[in-house]
Amino acid sequence: MSLRVAILISGGGSNMVSLVDSMTVDHPARPVLVISNTADAGGLAKAEARGVATAVVDHRPHKGDRQAFETELNAVLEAARPDIICHAGFMRILTAHYVDHWQGKMLNIHPSLLPKYPGLNTHARALDAGDTIAGCTVHEVTTELDAGPMLGQAKVPVMDGDTPDTLAARVLAMEHQLYPAVLRRFAIGDRSLLNLP
Repeated sequence: MSLRVAILISGGGSNMVSLVDSMTVDHPARPVLVISNTADAGGLAKAEARGVATAVVDHRPHKGDRQAFETELNAVLEAARPDIICHAGFMRILTAHYVDHWQGKMLNIHPSLLPKYPGLNTHARALDAGDTIAGCTVHEVTTELDAGPMLGQAKVPVMDGDTPDTLAARVLAMEHQLYPAVLRRFAIGDRSLLNLP
């Protein structure tokens, strides 16, 4: 019996697409739901086109009350009964109310080689620091932002003349390889660190 995967997005959903498209044939998991916190997220239509159910849990009516938003999000997730939750560009900072509920089942991808550059503006920060290597990290979600156990990393070279946008594009291409590879391993209980060149 395949494990059930829910995927959380906020935008175009390119990482979600790479995850959904990977869960075929002999994959130990299957996508059961894509949730966005914005109704106009482009990834919703991409999920529907792939036959995956979608839902919107809008954070805006709960402005200033993260726990109320997370209570609604948890209710939608519980109805889907996920074994794994993949955060894929889900742009919400989550509280212990949510994280503790799903502890050990949540993955996230972050566009830096953690522990460097948690949070936002990762590519500009790497360029400002003069880094010659950048990349991305898949990690378990914990209450500390971008600090959960690392499950996979992929590196890309920083090129002369790179801008945050050009570097982001190369890192994103590696995200699309790394996240599906880590998900497959996680689904069979392998939490060892995967390094892609």
